[in-house]
Amino acid sequence: MTKCIAFHSYKGGTGKTTLAANFAALLAKKGYRAFLLDLDVYAPSLQSYFDTEPKKWINDFLYDNAELKEVVLDFTPVIDRIAGSSTSNNLETKRKAKGGQLWVGFCNAKKEEIYKLEGGSPATSKQDTSKIHLLRRFILLRELLISEYHADYVIIDTSPGIRYWSINALAVADTLLLTLKMGDLDIAGTRKLAEEIYGSFTKFGTKSFLLWNRVAGYCIPHNVQDERMLYPMTSPGTTTTASDSKSKSSLLMERQQATETDMKKFLTDETGMEVISAIPCYCDIQFSRKEFLTVLEHPEHPFTKQFEGLIKAVETI
Repeated sequence: MTKCIAFHSYKGGTGKTTLAANFAALLAKKGYRAFLLDLDVYAPSLQSYFDTEPKKWINDFLYDNAELKEVVLDFTPVIDRIAGSSTSNNLETKRKAKGGQLWVGFCNAKKEEIYKLEGGSPATSKQDTSKIHLLRRFILLRELLISEYHADYVIIDTSPGIRYWSINALAVADTLLLTLKMGDLDIAGTRKLAEEIYGSFTKFGTKSFLLWNRVAGYCIPHNVQDERMLYPMTSPGTTTTASDSKSKSSLLMERQQATETDMKKFLTDETGMEVISAIPCYCDIQFSRKEFLTVLEHPEHPFTKQFEGLIKAVETI
């Protein structure tokens, strides 16, 4: 059965586009037919992320100006190229044997196209096409991905906040992943979404979860990370052995994990939503000039391991 998952957030800057892209890519690598759709119509960015300029956009399909095969592009060769270069294993053969594929649909970032999707014409300032018709076309797009492309997963990168196309994306999804960072504004906005919007969907069977991104505390300074400083685990005056001591970095990580557990409970208590995963903030990713499908380029990276855990969690929903 196809799962349709929307990555949403109260405000921008939570990293949901990066999360959605890596999630879809790893699904494909694991043998699923994954379709990633950019419905962040007010600030689409997947075309920049994948460094491509499609001839046809999701916008064209919504306006009956393109067929589905023109709108969703096959990026499976990218998976094979990146994954194949990151390991000696024959991942391409394994992926093909499982039937995994990655397809991506892009949204046009031109301001006139954004305005049109809101139902207006920049020339006349009048309604051009019924919003209901556009919504029906979007629902049709999802249904065609299921019936004609046999999608296992449809991943939607939505616009943040409470806007027309944000709500549409949430309405067609069966699982909602509300991404947030740890901050007062994020938590307050997330609580508002949970109370005013998500409840309307969940009472009809939609599943919703928090996806906590950029969890602090995982960038350990090199002088701490590499240095083994012994912390006595015995009473004063007794001899400390190697088995009774821990490195400073190990102790810091244990403290961080304990704090993370407490914060997950805090977030759940505040919003009434379970935290399905917590993605740490890794400096090499956070401050890289361009992050691109880290889960494929660095399969042994802790970031990738977190996504593997996220996929396992979603599989059980």
